[in-house]
Parts: sequence; C-alpha cells; structure tokens
Amino acid sequence: QVQLVESGGGLVPLGGSLRLSCTASGRTSSIFGMGWFRQAPGKEREFVASITYSGTTTYYSDSVQGRFAISRDNAKNTVSLQMNSLKLEDTAVYYCAATRLNIGTIGTQYPYWGQGTQVTVSS
Repeated sequence: QVQLVESGGGLVPLGGSLRLSCTASGRTSSIFGMGWFRQAPGKEREFVASITYSGTTTYYSDSVQGRFAISRDNAKNTVSLQMNSLKLEDTAVYYCAATRLNIGTIGTQYPYWGQGTQVTVSS
C-alpha cells in the first residue's frame, strides 16, 4: 500500500503564490506517476497536473498551464505543486494522487490518494 499526505494549503491573496507538497510512504518503490487534482465546492474533482517518475514528462490542465508547476523528488518521495498568480477559481481542496502505471488526467487512473489540503484564494 501507499500512503499520501499533503501539506502547504492555506489562505492566499488573489495573485499570490502557494506551494503544496505531498509525501508518500509505504510501498513507494511501486509508484510511477504522481498527480494533483482539485475539487471546488459543488463541483466535480478535476485534474490539475501530473508528472512521470523521471520528471521529464508533465501534463497540466488548460486552466493552470503557465501558472502552476509540478515537480518531484524521488529521493524524498515527494511531489510538489508550485502555484503562482492564483485566481479565485483556484479555491478548492487539492488532492495528491499516485499510480504504478503511466500518468494520466483521469482520477480513476490513480489508485492512491491523499486526504486533501484546502487552498483558499481571497480577494
């Protein structure tokens, strides 16, 4: 099994920046792809970004492309999401996810999930 724990969420002003981190434990050697998803109140969970084990391939949703950056440190079993130029619509609970398979943009492709961390962008 793999356990994921997110950190770094909080309240941030419009246009500000925030960095989320996710630490994996357990059978981390089985992890290949990692990603971030988010869910805003009253909305479905949506893909944000994902990254392969080597970090050479990343995917971003159109809504965050150019503002967010995903990275990972395999030695520390962590994946991070640097969020810049935050907008009100970025307010959501952000979830870290992991898979033994290749990365994707669909939540069902990821069997392992963290509990989530709240990000609130205020005006």
